[in-house]
Amino acid sequence: MFSFSDNTDMFTRRCVWVNGPVIVGAGPSGLAVAAGLKDEGVPFVILDRADCIASLWQKRTYDRLKLHLPKRFCQLPKFPFPEDYPEYPTKKQFIDYLESYARHFDINPQFNESVESAKYDESCRLWRVKTVSVEGGEVEYICQWLVVATGENAERLVPEIEGLKEFGGEVIHACDYKSGESLRGKKVLVVGCGNSGMEISLDLCNHDAKPSMVVRSSVHILPREMFGKSTFELAVFMLRWLPLWFVDKILLVLAWMILGNIEKFGLKRPSVGPMELKNTRGKTPVLDIGALAKIRSREIQVVPGIKRFSCGTAEFVDGEKLEFDSVVLATGYCSNVPFWLQETEFFSKNGFPKETFPHGWKGKAGLYAVGFTRRGISGASADALKIAQDITNAWKDDLKKKKLKVPTHRRCISTF
Repeated sequence: MFSFSDNTDMFTRRCVWVNGPVIVGAGPSGLAVAAGLKDEGVPFVILDRADCIASLWQKRTYDRLKLHLPKRFCQLPKFPFPEDYPEYPTKKQFIDYLESYARHFDINPQFNESVESAKYDESCRLWRVKTVSVEGGEVEYICQWLVVATGENAERLVPEIEGLKEFGGEVIHACDYKSGESLRGKKVLVVGCGNSGMEISLDLCNHDAKPSMVVRSSVHILPREMFGKSTFELAVFMLRWLPLWFVDKILLVLAWMILGNIEKFGLKRPSVGPMELKNTRGKTPVLDIGALAKIRSREIQVVPGIKRFSCGTAEFVDGEKLEFDSVVLATGYCSNVPFWLQETEFFSKNGFPKETFPHGWKGKAGLYAVGFTRRGISGASADALKIAQDITNAWKDDLKKKKLKVPTHRRCISTF
């Protein structure tokens, strides 16, 4: 039916023709695109290396996690949260919501399939997506459109710190941290002061551990709510009428009124405002839910950057040395796109689209990206709607060119 540039490889693995897009990633972003396509009757295949949807939420988050933003900013297209959910749903509630979303739109991902490579074949003008299953089976999906939905947080980031391997105590990444229960009474160094680092430090306090938190650089800390309203919601409202720089000024004045001077606790604010920093560099401000009170009471110790580790000890850049039992690396995540997508025009080396929001959702040759806006679920949902509509239009145009009637059934794949 088609001519491929590497015919020998075709016969070493099962080949599957997809009469629609392949979506890589079954997290919230991938599900949102799939739902939009399903509504239009466009067939697709959605792949995920894990054995469940939203594996980041299900397997790599701590137990006490709640959505940091009000639920209306975190719902996926065409499916609101249940009315009885609280303003800030818990981890379990959000997972239940996502599973209900998948059932509602009859989305059935191909689980346990890890994408090894995806490459556009110029000779036939199709994408070739090669996967391997946990059993070792290999499949090559052939399609016209490829949606990259693996997101911003696909892989953990582990910094190289001198002597970390010689520390001797337990060292885990935040993605493996569930609760402070097993760390009661222990001295724990939390490396990182973002939302995860702050919340893990708070959780450790609540389990009677003794956390110290590394604050290597400046950080914006805002109250989660101001005068009974979500800080994020307040900022979004003001941005409708006021310039960004002025909104930042207002937020910082209000934060100072509510939180006081936080610099005396070793928490220096950046020179760039919180909303501008989020928009330009993707750095999210910390929304405080109780950690700052623990810092004030010295239940959470703030320490500077780490110079080196040795056996059971961390030495800091100010020369102080402290003993610890465990280390939690709340050092964030990164995109894994460069490891499998063989394309350099649309995506940059850091695994993000070169174009920023709102222009980074569509590349050339049927390539799309969702979940890379650095604007959370609301940003991903906005891109998902555009992607689903764009693919739907192209798919229907393609059927017209072939003089085929748009099918009423929704069969996703057919094997060569």
